[in-house]
Amino acid sequence: MEDFLKQLPDLAKEKLPESRKYFQKLKKRTPKNLDLIMQDLHRDEFEKTDCLACGNCCKTTSPIFTDKDIQRISKFLKFKVADFISNYLKRDEDDFYVLKTAPCTFLDLNDNMCTIYDVRPKACREYPHTDRRKFIQITDLTLKNTEICPATFNIIEALKKKLPVK
Repeated sequence: MEDFLKQLPDLAKEKLPESRKYFQKLKKRTPKNLDLIMQDLHRDEFEKTDCLACGNCCKTTSPIFTDKDIQRISKFLKFKVADFISNYLKRDEDDFYVLKTAPCTFLDLNDNMCTIYDVRPKACREYPHTDRRKFIQITDLTLKNTEICPATFNIIEALKKKLPVK
C-alpha cells in the first residue's frame, strides 16, 4: 500500500487528461444507471480496500465541517462550540470550516483509527463520495480525490473499462 500511495499522485496526474475527457463525454450522455454502476464499483472496491491500511485522506486533507458536525463533535469532546472552532478549525478560501492542520487532529497515527469516529464529520462518513447519488455532479471532486485515495483511483479506472464512452 505504501508504494502505491507514493506513486498515486503521479499516476493520477498522468491519467488526469484522459479522465477529464472521459467525464466530459459522460456528462454529455450520462447513462440513467450511472449511480447504480458507481455504487457497484464502490462496493466492489471497498470489499478489497482497507482504509485503515491507508488513512491518506486523513493524513493529507481536511473535510468540511458543517454546523451540525461542529455541534455534535463539540458536545462529544465536551467543548463549547466557540472553543472547538478556535482550537481546531479555520475558514478556507470558500468560507467553509476545515481543520487548521494535517494530518487530522483526530487521527491516531499508530493505527489510522479516528478518535471521534462515531461523531465524525458528514464529509468523512461519505468519503470518497463515489457511491453517492447524482455522482456526475461531483466529477471534479472525484478527480481531485484520485490523487489522495487509492480506492477512488481504482474505481474511476474500473468505470472507464466498464462504461467506455465514444
